[in-house]
Amino acid sequence: MEMTGTTPAALAAYERALRALWTMRGDALAEAEASVRLAPKFVAGHQLMASLLLYGRDKRGAKRGQAVLAELEGLPMNDRERAHLRALRAARDGELAAARGVYDALLGETPRDAVALWAAQVIDYYLGEPDTLRARVERVLPAWTADVPGRHAVLAMHAFGLEESGEYEAAEDAARAALELEPADLRALHALFHVFEMQSRPLAGIRLAASRKAALPNHLWWHTALFHMQLGRADRSLEIYDQRLHFDDLDDLIDASSLLWRLQLAGVDVGARFEALAVRWAPYADDAFCAFNDLHAMMAFAAARRWPLAERLIAALERRLAQGWGVNKDMTRLVGLPAARALYAFMRGQAGRAESLLRALPPVAHRIGGSHAQRDVIQLTRAAAAAAARQSRFQVAA
Repeated sequence: MEMTGTTPAALAAYERALRALWTMRGDALAEAEASVRLAPKFVAGHQLMASLLLYGRDKRGAKRGQAVLAELEGLPMNDRERAHLRALRAARDGELAAARGVYDALLGETPRDAVALWAAQVIDYYLGEPDTLRARVERVLPAWTADVPGRHAVLAMHAFGLEESGEYEAAEDAARAALELEPADLRALHALFHVFEMQSRPLAGIRLAASRKAALPNHLWWHTALFHMQLGRADRSLEIYDQRLHFDDLDDLIDASSLLWRLQLAGVDVGARFEALAVRWAPYADDAFCAFNDLHAMMAFAAARRWPLAERLIAALERRLAQGWGVNKDMTRLVGLPAARALYAFMRGQAGRAESLLRALPPVAHRIGGSHAQRDVIQLTRAAAAAAARQSRFQVAA
């Protein structure tokens, strides 16, 4: 594909960025930034930077992405690059479905546009639409023949879409095919972990984690901790939390909240870990930028009994509804705010109110984003709240 404003050195950095993106290894953003330093008018480098920032979950990264997008506006570019620019403008304005439509049109013309394919999949993930993700990859996969670099990454995407659609055997086949092409592909490994989670094969997951121990990123350690939970090994899950999970960014904080919350729901004493985690979440209390983030921040604030922080978060969500725009406003109204209120009520001892709020979530609650393995924490909380409410009514009756 033709790229405007590049040089051989900038293109090499850009290709390293794509490899980091495809394999979940290395720092894709740092390599994209390097490509732009090497060629300040390199359009694709700027666009990859903007994409990585705008399609992240962090409000601060999104602001940086807006600045990169502003720099792009004045650069000469070809038709394909102008289409990417339209998609990025839509994403900046919170119109993720519109951005995805631009990418789908692009992929209809250039099915090997790696950034368009990655960005469209991220949007599907945020919107909780795995069937769309799977169908898109199936459309473009024939263009990624065995001799085309990156086929492993498209197979890994296909594996994740199949798994999220309930096609577990096909998902495992696709993930293993990807790993045969590229053993370092952590996205394919991630898809396998999801298959094992959904099929209740914790021992298979633990064996796989042990075989890749040195290379596992934070999120795959989270999956490994869940496997140990399935086997009733809460002590091993907490050991992983203490020794393996890091807290470098929002994704890490989300994993930490989710794991501790699940352990707590299972009756495990997690000690003072939530208090320390709430401190790390505190800078995000007023963001109300992503409903999925907000839900996990509330887990930490409520479990740590940091009520002022929890109430700040709810107030920020309420402001978001009054002032907001785009897809997150809808998800905040439909799911984010009522679910946050439910978690707050649950930890305040108002189990009946918590269960009622969670039971009333609309059928689109799955569109808050994330995977099945991540979203099921809502149902786990509802079940725990219902049990606590029944116990309370029994005690009053007695």
